[in-house]
Amino acid sequence: MIIHKEILIEDLISEFPTSVSYLMGKGMKCIACGEPIWGTLESATNEKGFSALQIQNFVNELRALAQQKN
Repeated sequence: MIIHKEILIEDLISEFPTSVSYLMGKGMKCIACGEPIWGTLESATNEKGFSALQIQNFVNELRALAQQKN
């Protein structure tokens, strides 16, 4: 799986379950609160007010975490 800003949240969580903890640590708490998050990583983080640079950092950090798991 390639992690990029256009990845669907559902796909990210399905393929990389530990991404939930990472995203929750970044303030994306609705992933675990029962309210589903739909759309892409970019759209979900934009809704939370993250900048383009922050979103790219999330992508880079998630990629690094995924590499550690392999």
